[in-house]
Amino acid sequence: MPLFSSFVRGAAASWLGLVLLMASPALLAAPLRTASVASPGNILSVTLEVDGGTARYRVQRLGDTVVEDSKLGFELRDGRLDRDFEIIETTRRSVDESWEQPWGERRLTRDHYNELTVALRQATAGQRRLDVVFRVYDDGVGLRYVFPEQSGLREAIIDEELTEFAIAPDSTAWWIPAGEPIHYEYLYQRTPLREVPTVHTPVTLRSHDGLHVAIHEAALVDYAGMWLRRTEGQRLRAQLSPSAEGWKVRRTLPFSTPWRTLQIADRAGGLVESDLILNLNEPNALGDVSWVKPSKYLGVWWSMHLDEESWATGARHAATTAKTRKVIDFAAANGFRGVLVEGWNPGWDGNWVGNGYDFDFTRPTADFDIEALSAYGAKKGVHLVGHHETGCAIEHYEDQLDAALDLYARLGVDSFKTGYVCDDGQVDRRNPAGGPLWREWHDGQFMARHHLKVVQEAARRHLSVNPHEPIKDTGLRRTYPNWISREGARGMEYNAWGQPPNPPEHEVNLVFTRMLSGPMDYTPGILSLKGRHGQAIPSTLARQLALYVVLYSPIQMAADLPEHYLQHRDAFQFIKDVAVDWEQTRVLDGEVGDFVTIVRRDRNSRDWFLGSITDEQGRVLPISLGFLEPGVRYRAEIYRDGKDADYRSNPFAFARETREVTSADQLTVVLAPGGGQAIRFTPL
Repeated sequence: MPLFSSFVRGAAASWLGLVLLMASPALLAAPLRTASVASPGNILSVTLEVDGGTARYRVQRLGDTVVEDSKLGFELRDGRLDRDFEIIETTRRSVDESWEQPWGERRLTRDHYNELTVALRQATAGQRRLDVVFRVYDDGVGLRYVFPEQSGLREAIIDEELTEFAIAPDSTAWWIPAGEPIHYEYLYQRTPLREVPTVHTPVTLRSHDGLHVAIHEAALVDYAGMWLRRTEGQRLRAQLSPSAEGWKVRRTLPFSTPWRTLQIADRAGGLVESDLILNLNEPNALGDVSWVKPSKYLGVWWSMHLDEESWATGARHAATTAKTRKVIDFAAANGFRGVLVEGWNPGWDGNWVGNGYDFDFTRPTADFDIEALSAYGAKKGVHLVGHHETGCAIEHYEDQLDAALDLYARLGVDSFKTGYVCDDGQVDRRNPAGGPLWREWHDGQFMARHHLKVVQEAARRHLSVNPHEPIKDTGLRRTYPNWISREGARGMEYNAWGQPPNPPEHEVNLVFTRMLSGPMDYTPGILSLKGRHGQAIPSTLARQLALYVVLYSPIQMAADLPEHYLQHRDAFQFIKDVAVDWEQTRVLDGEVGDFVTIVRRDRNSRDWFLGSITDEQGRVLPISLGFLEPGVRYRAEIYRDGKDADYRSNPFAFARETREVTSADQLTVVLAPGGGQAIRFTPL
């Protein structure tokens, strides 16, 4: 009887279940808790999971965890948007297309990814919506949030973003601090990830088993820049750059955030070769940009950093008509398209650092005839390169922006450099209430808007922009190709007056950190190897040449004084010959902070150029020439460290030689301590 009773109860339960299923199938459908997407080659996978109302994601590579469960969400001014989530919908798409860069490290770029969009809704009063979008490539991941249009939420006031990056494998990190006075201009530190403080991106990681990861962001538009704060162990959390108004970001719905990016590669060079940051930006918004001209330029510039001349007017003023004419003559004689002139306009007298209210961008000083010099340069095929130092008086500059750019456009000054010299967090902004000035950060939402405004206004007049002390690069050069370069790191001027100057490992570090974000106007080519008052620059002569290939920029400055180039004509020949716009780029070998060898093919010829640099340690590197066109003989013009070269004791030891090679050959590149080598390969 007990057995029979159990059978009856079980049958009844089964029949009841069947009746319920027929009546309402949704009662048995479990709510969706996870969603996953893999890269096209199944190299990387991303899973989003909602557990207890909290949304977290994780990243795996070939089955190994790279990013452990990491939180998603926001702190809004009127409540938290990081809990009580449920997944209400998922959508997917795949893209495989190529696009052409008008200028860049390579002509053609493949954009191949699988995308997952997860629509989240808070199961609380308000039913707020937030979409999370993942684009997964074989070499990286992009993650962004979308605030869709929705009732009850017209704008989002973001106090903080809560995105986490919980790095799974024990890793070493290369980083610079965030929230400090001199913005991005620090030497890179190398520490265990577990010891990292609050840092800027890109931050580069290498696990103990050799996996390389770089964390950054792409398409930073109308939003605060992302810093990373370590919370515990190897868990990093987004921290948005501050705003004078208290909140970090204020936007009207609908809108998308910048992409949070993870570049992932077995070797350090794979990070450099990745196109993830560019691919996550919108296509060219300007149409025909044939007026953007990659080129090399000279400048009335280095003498001021040497303290031989001055930006200020008076007896030591560098930006005079007579001096600029001489530099234009030298540029024309040696094939340089541009001449940068700093100190050409009123405002440089007195203390202008962080106090740019005396700058006038619409007229020159009395001893600088900008009209005559522009015409003189045009006859010789040389363009003046403009300069607008703001001293961080942002709206004072914007008040004059239209007139200043109109002046440049009329005179044929088709590119210009901007400057924002002040301590970070001390950018001036007018208080709309008329009280004391507000203070902003170089990478807050206010400055993100400002930089884009300058670029857009410049584009309307067919002008290109090269900001120094800028907001970080996030690949917007794809959308606005006239955003042609920028500084955003410790550049060559620190070798003139820095204490200490940039050590040899610094430029190697830049390749695998700062340069992952985009081009840098490092201003190489100091063949005198001397800074202010004879301070030695930590470099060999050949290394200064290799920097033109290693540190990418579509505009490259020959930063030294003309007389120093005449003293080193053999070395100067490479600076005259090296290209700036590339058909292809490859990293042959390299390790973060140690050494790197890069080859690039000129977009306008069949020439290849090689640059190789090392840190304080000398190295012997075997280089396969398999990148050359098979079956073609090349003349290799080699500029190398000479016998017993050493950046400390014998920096001018230098040799230039020529040999014939093919793609089947191998070269042995010998780098002195702090040294380098540059080679031009020309088909015969």
